[in-house]
Amino acid sequence: MALLTFELPDGTTRRVDVVQVLNAGYAGRSQDDVAAHVAELAELGVPAPSVTPALYPVSPYLAQHTDRVSVQHGRTSGEAEWALVVDGDGELLLTAACDHTDRELEVHGVAWSKNAGPDVLARRAWRLADVQERLDTLTLRAWVSHAASGGSGDGAGSDGSGSGDGAGSGDGAGSDGSGGAGGSGGFGKETVIQDGTLAELLTPGYWAEVLRERGDLLPGTVLISGTIPMAEGVDQFADRWRVELGDPATGDVIELAYDVVRMPAPIG
Repeated sequence: MALLTFELPDGTTRRVDVVQVLNAGYAGRSQDDVAAHVAELAELGVPAPSVTPALYPVSPYLAQHTDRVSVQHGRTSGEAEWALVVDGDGELLLTAACDHTDRELEVHGVAWSKNAGPDVLARRAWRLADVQERLDTLTLRAWVSHAASGGSGDGAGSDGSGSGDGAGSGDGAGSDGSGGAGGSGGFGKETVIQDGTLAELLTPGYWAEVLRERGDLLPGTVLISGTIPMAEGVDQFADRWRVELGDPATGDVIELAYDVVRMPAPIG
């Protein structure tokens, strides 16, 4: 199991002993757009789901607070998402998340690819009740950057469109990156790869009701929302991902960031 700790805006913390993690997929608000997206993915070899929206259980230990994700090869990438977290008292929290997915494995099975990488969660959260009335105005954005000396991902064949399972659109100019990749000379410029609002995705309330009907709205549950599409022309196989969930009404931003680090080659 995973033990996560979230800081709330009032300075209090909530410790959550994660008992189950569920990743939503093909979870765009417009299911017509989702159907078109499923057809696009089929052309890339990604098998179509039997039903949309989809829900993929993943191992609870994959819900992590981390600033480093280790990968086996260069064709993995994140997905900007929100996460619904049920705390120990049953209260619903909302935070930012990034579902790091193995794109090579995805063509063999989306559920398998979701279990091949962590769901990285931010260390801060909001009470869902506090933002419920303005959920559709909340922003969801992601940036990628590559190691200045040439990155861990090969980027081969990528047009940056991604094979994420949401619906919506995103584009935008990059902003200066910061930080460093150990021994690599730092990162290059950040580029916006996803930029949208929660209005593009099915709501936390929708998924809470689905879980309630299944008997799965339990303390320790983490549900990851599904994502919005990636901007065309941006290399998703990056060395660093950064995700922000923002509230324009208050100016508050929940952020996470992590480096993508290639593991040594196997022996045998």
